[in-house]
Amino acid sequence: MRNKLTPFFLVLSLLLTSCGGEDDGGTTPDLVLQLSKGNIGIYSLNLNNPDENIDAPIDKPLVFTFTSPLDQTTVASSVELKDSEGVVVTLDFSFLDEDKTFSASAENGLQGNESYTLEIRNTLRGTSNEKFAGLTVSFQTVPKEINVTQLLIDGVDYFTTERIVDISLTPSFEITFSSPVDPSTITDANVRIFSSSGLLPSTITLSEDKTTLTIVPSTALKGLQKTQVWLYEAIKGEEGEIFNFYKKDFYTTYEPTPVFPEISDEALLTLIQQKTFRYFYDDAHPASGMARERNSSGSTVTTGGTGFGLMAIIAGIERGFITRQQGIDHFAKVIGFLETADRFHGVWPHWLNGDTGAVQPFSTKDNGGDLVETSFLVQGLLTVRQYLNVDNAAEADLVSRINTMWEEVEWDWHTKGGEKVLYWHWSPNFGWEMNHQIRGYNEALITYFLAAASPTHAVSADVYHNGWAGNGSIKNGRKFYDIELPLGFDYGGPLFFAHYSFLGLDPNGLSDTYGDYWEQNVAHSRINQAYCVANPKAFVGYSDLCWGLTASDNHNGYSAHSPTNDLGVITPTAALSSFPYTPVESMKALKFFYYTLGDKLLGENGFYDAFNITQGWTANSYLAIDQGPIVVMIENHRTGLLWDLFMSAPEVQPGLDKLGFTSQR
Repeated sequence: MRNKLTPFFLVLSLLLTSCGGEDDGGTTPDLVLQLSKGNIGIYSLNLNNPDENIDAPIDKPLVFTFTSPLDQTTVASSVELKDSEGVVVTLDFSFLDEDKTFSASAENGLQGNESYTLEIRNTLRGTSNEKFAGLTVSFQTVPKEINVTQLLIDGVDYFTTERIVDISLTPSFEITFSSPVDPSTITDANVRIFSSSGLLPSTITLSEDKTTLTIVPSTALKGLQKTQVWLYEAIKGEEGEIFNFYKKDFYTTYEPTPVFPEISDEALLTLIQQKTFRYFYDDAHPASGMARERNSSGSTVTTGGTGFGLMAIIAGIERGFITRQQGIDHFAKVIGFLETADRFHGVWPHWLNGDTGAVQPFSTKDNGGDLVETSFLVQGLLTVRQYLNVDNAAEADLVSRINTMWEEVEWDWHTKGGEKVLYWHWSPNFGWEMNHQIRGYNEALITYFLAAASPTHAVSADVYHNGWAGNGSIKNGRKFYDIELPLGFDYGGPLFFAHYSFLGLDPNGLSDTYGDYWEQNVAHSRINQAYCVANPKAFVGYSDLCWGLTASDNHNGYSAHSPTNDLGVITPTAALSSFPYTPVESMKALKFFYYTLGDKLLGENGFYDAFNITQGWTANSYLAIDQGPIVVMIENHRTGLLWDLFMSAPEVQPGLDKLGFTSQR
């Protein structure tokens, strides 16, 4: 048996022989080939202190560099590597650095915890017949290692799986090692399972052949939780082999027991509508009645989000969350604020100060009118107008004031002097410097529709066909998950594209020369759900129950999440606002959000904005543009209320006709 612990010393014999005999003045001395350095990979061999030649790597070549180019024909016969028992190791040679360096790789690799002796004989020559004095150097390789070669969880091999998801709550782990382990090192201190709540007591057993470790947690794990198996380096092989620390993360499946008592589907829809409605009524900005951009925005209110909120309040009145008079009073407060707030050619900015009505810049040059946000607001105002009773003097007054503001919006100004496209922004300080053309396919179909339908500042149909539709470039027609997508980006983009323009504009039977918008929104929603079921990035929690990718907050800030920008973030508004398009799939998602995640995800104003189970993150935020569509689109799914109101506006049918739309209305 080899003695792996015998120390080996460097023997360096630079046999400096006579350089051609005595110099009698008539003899030319031999040229000398000198060694510059010797390495194993980047591990530098010490040619003077043999005690330092330990822990040499086993998977790197021997690399020796000389002062002059080598005669390749002399290298293989002059270089020999032997192990501690004198067995010659077969080497493969290659040459570098204009032949000044040879690299020698062990054909079958070096062995761990072994001592080797390398001899470079004095038969080595340079290309100019330079002579090498000879060298013998010894080194010790790193100790042998024992490694994990297999990881079974409930009988399934996850050894090469990057992210392990959907593990049962009562798992059994089988970990196989490359060689037998020392049983005395398999202890509770060296084998551990951790969850977010700390160390989990477990039963640990080692197989008779000492190669397989079985770990069974003593109690059930929590659902949708990151858990880790840790094996510490104190574990040793039966022959003293070392073990490197091993850690594997996995995520459990969800718990089947609901966190809230079960109620009927209709009651659940009403509950979520009511809670979400509160964001726009109970927690509206007190002075203006406007919706805050987000729950933490203070006095910063949003125009587009307020448009969504106005429609949500109509649903709230009809659902009995507040009285009609309370709703009318709220409408009056918002309308009064909007009449005096900053506008630019009749166009409101994205954000306003809810106390003063002054523009709150969205960015440095975005301190003027925002046509897209204005269109979301006008969609809401026109829906309110249709809801009001002109036989009531107070309500008739609100109708008149809404008409005035609607007619003052200069949609045509945003063609930048007559171009066949609408521009998103205009600033009194920076003019058109934002230079953001509004082109499909995205959330802004309603912008072009209202611009065409305006009774006072309408744009031509050419602006729609060229600007929005790109004369047909918005068409798609490809299939994703065997679902044909008529329009837009591959996979559809973030799901809010199917919501914002269609809170009032009814997509049922709505089509034009480019596509059918009901088919578009159904396909977009189904593709989004199918992607989450497929879960190609193996994010935790994704399933037919837990789906929905759209723009929202996330663990790193904010992003427009979609199948092509998937960060592991599920946003409840995505699935819930698609209720009209995917009622079965959306109900599954609603139940999952409520019954499985509700203890963490549901707050006073409905579901929090988003969550990422993989990152262990749940938002504590609410955003107006995410909460509003939940209330409105669930109501449209249930009764069609907001669609009926908006589509009843007298300006709608002429606008549809102008752009070449057909509708079931």
